[in-house]
Amino acid sequence: MALKPRKPVVGLALGSGSARGWAHFGVLRALQDAGLRPDIICGASIGALVGASYAAGEMERFEEWVLGLGMRKVFGFMDFKLSGGMLKGEKLISFWREHFVDSAIEDLQMPFGAVATDLHSGAEVWLREGSIADAVRASIALPGLFTPVHRCGRLLVDGGIVNPVPASLARAMGADIVIAVDLNADIMRRHMQPLAPSLAQESAAMQPDPEPEDLSGQASAVAGKAWVRRLQRGVTDWMPGWMPGHARGEAPQDAVPLPRLPSMLDVVMTSVNIMQMRITRSRMAGDPPELVIAPRLSHLGLLDFHRAREAIDEGYEAAQAALPGLRHWGL
Repeated sequence: MALKPRKPVVGLALGSGSARGWAHFGVLRALQDAGLRPDIICGASIGALVGASYAAGEMERFEEWVLGLGMRKVFGFMDFKLSGGMLKGEKLISFWREHFVDSAIEDLQMPFGAVATDLHSGAEVWLREGSIADAVRASIALPGLFTPVHRCGRLLVDGGIVNPVPASLARAMGADIVIAVDLNADIMRRHMQPLAPSLAQESAAMQPDPEPEDLSGQASAVAGKAWVRRLQRGVTDWMPGWMPGHARGEAPQDAVPLPRLPSMLDVVMTSVNIMQMRITRSRMAGDPPELVIAPRLSHLGLLDFHRAREAIDEGYEAAQAALPGLRHWGL
C-alpha cells in the first residue's frame, strides 16, 4: 500500500562555537528570506542560546542587542571566579531572564532542545523541559571558561563536548530533514598558523591598550584584541615559576632560546576548537544531516563576541549558498 504523501518535518541543528555562534542569526535570516521555517530547533552551546531566542519569538530583539555589543558590554558580563571555571556566567543568564524570556521549554512556540554534557559520566544530556535559561546556561558551560551547572542531580557542562552539531537530537525530536549549521568546519585554517607569536605580534603586545571609550569601527576590533591580551596575560601570570616557559629566574647564557609558549587560555581554546571539529566530523558521519551549512569563520576567535556583524554576514552568505541543496525535497 502506498504511503500517503505528507509535508516533511524540518529540523534545524545549531552548532557550538562560542562567539562564532552569532553566525546562526544570519543563517536564520537566510532561511526566513527563502520562505523556510523549521518545525524543530535544537542547539549546543551558543547554538542553544540563539535557538532558544528563535523558538521563543525573541530573535529580532536578541539579534539587535547582540549587534550593539562592544567590548565594554562584553567585559561587563564577565563575573570572574577561580574555582570551577574563570566565569560564573550568572550575569549573562540574569540579563536574559530579565530582558528576554524565561518560560518553560514546553511552553515555547516550537519544539526546542539543548545539549549538555554530564561532567561525571560523560553522557550526552538532552534538555527538553524546564527553564529555558537554566537549559541554555548548562549548554554554554564551556569547561575552563564557565563554571559547571547543577541540574537534576547532575553536574553539567557544554554540550559541544559530546555533540557539537546536534543533528541526532533534531532527528530524535521528529525531524525528517535535518539542516545542520557547523561553525567548526573552517577553523583548521586558523590553526595552521604557529601558536607561538611572531615578532610583529610580540611588538603589538607591548603597545599600550587603547582607551575603553574608543569602541567604534576598526578601533572596536583593536580594543577586542587588547581585552583578550589582558585576559591572556592574566592567565599566564597564574603560572608558577617551575612550569616550562614560565621560569622566574634568568636562563643560563649558553641556553638555546625556545619559542614563547602560548598562554593557558590559548591552549584551552585551541584544544576545544580541534576537539569540536573532530567530534563534529565523527558524529555527522554516523548520522548525516540532509544539508550542512558551514560559514567561513576562521578569522573569528572564540571570545570575539563584539564582532557579531561579521559573523552574521558570514552565516547569511553560507546559508544562501547551501539552500539550493534542498530543492529536490520540494522546500
